[in-house]
Amino acid sequence: MTASRDMTGNDMPAAEISKQAAETGKPVRGEGFHRSIGLFSGTAINMTQMCGIGPFITIPIMVAVMGGPQAIIGWIAGAILAAADGMVWAELGAAMPGSGGTYVYLREAFQYRTGKLMPFLFIWTVLLTIPLIMSTGIIGMVEYLGFFFPHMSWTAVHLISVLASFLVVFLLYRRIESIRAITVALWIIMLVAVIGTSAAGFSDFHPDLAFTYPAGAFGSHFFVGLGAGLIIGIYDYLGYFTTAYMGDELRDPGRTMPGSILISVIAMMFVYLALNISVMGVVPWQDVATSKSIASLVVEHSWGHFAAAVMTILIIVTAFASVFAGLLGGSRVPYQAAHDKVFLSAFGHLHAKHGFPHIALLTMGVVMAAGTFFDLTEVINMLLAATIIVQSAAQIVALVVLRKRQPGLRRPYKQWLYPLPCIVAMAGWIYVYVSASAFSLILSGAWIVAGLVVFLVWAKVNKSWPFAPVEIREAYLGSD
Repeated sequence: MTASRDMTGNDMPAAEISKQAAETGKPVRGEGFHRSIGLFSGTAINMTQMCGIGPFITIPIMVAVMGGPQAIIGWIAGAILAAADGMVWAELGAAMPGSGGTYVYLREAFQYRTGKLMPFLFIWTVLLTIPLIMSTGIIGMVEYLGFFFPHMSWTAVHLISVLASFLVVFLLYRRIESIRAITVALWIIMLVAVIGTSAAGFSDFHPDLAFTYPAGAFGSHFFVGLGAGLIIGIYDYLGYFTTAYMGDELRDPGRTMPGSILISVIAMMFVYLALNISVMGVVPWQDVATSKSIASLVVEHSWGHFAAAVMTILIIVTAFASVFAGLLGGSRVPYQAAHDKVFLSAFGHLHAKHGFPHIALLTMGVVMAAGTFFDLTEVINMLLAATIIVQSAAQIVALVVLRKRQPGLRRPYKQWLYPLPCIVAMAGWIYVYVSASAFSLILSGAWIVAGLVVFLVWAKVNKSWPFAPVEIREAYLGSD
């Protein structure tokens, strides 16, 4: 039988936990989980997921869509959006530190009018978005392997991708105490890779390359390029909210949750700026825009082939760390939804020995491995567009709704300068959404419509809204 800890630290059997939850109608903290993640390790998890392979494969794309060194503005805009949105996550996460993140916030805020619709649509989206985004990390990792094996066959590329996916799941198939040490170690390797690449760039830095802009750089097409650049920039910053998916595993969530989010955003902003400026000062921006492995190119240009080989290995490990941290947090989301009877019941089971959501982990691992067989660029854009509607914009609305509906909710962190960060975040997300391709918007819309259809069938079978009155359960109101 799985066990958890009560507030005094004593072992509490699962049956007693379920009984207590049923009697109080409130969540029992730490159900099946162990509160072992503090501010340092939580920030490490966020930063590992934020960086990963992202900047090493997207710098050329950012430079290409922005049309020159002014691409740095795209990273700054991404940081502003991430910081504003991070304040939304911080308030919601500190007030409702349950495993599940956005699922919990949408469940609490939208239950008054639309029942379980919004959390259901979120889980519907997340079962695809998280593992497919993780698969891009695997794809990027294999691309950098091309530095050592430039003539890999199609079979070799995809065999390596599947084996890497299997290894991630294997390492996550254990309790959180084991994972914490692995995550911190991978975080340190990630920092070494970023710092090493930046140092290589600055060691042979040419200001005229980094700060000389082409004619018309800030002309009429600038904001079109900025929209496309912001999509890339925010994609690289995503991950600042990973600890919000692990609320039941955080020590002192009221401090750890907002601290890990805001510190990781600010820290990674400086890391990205240094990395991008250093890269832009080594080779002409036209060469940066067409490079397949920009970090290897920069290090080889400055320090030689051997140093580039070492740095490439670190980047490959960094990509792996990104996938590791993302799947760690994401696998907790379906568990919480199923446990609250808003999703398939199979996802609500914890591993009998180690106490983690193994069904969700295995399912997402399979989807992640399958995703490595496809070109995910347009698919990810489509899923990002869907996520903006179901998660990002909806979450901002949830914060406002909860301030009105649940004014007595304990909020260890309240958003600074409210509602300004909400307004900035909403404007940024709308800008990202309208900047996406028409194909992505159509497909994302179709996916949400399909989710609505599935929800109606599920609601009919389970006698839930709109086929029954809404059930109000203010799970965190008045809880300690």
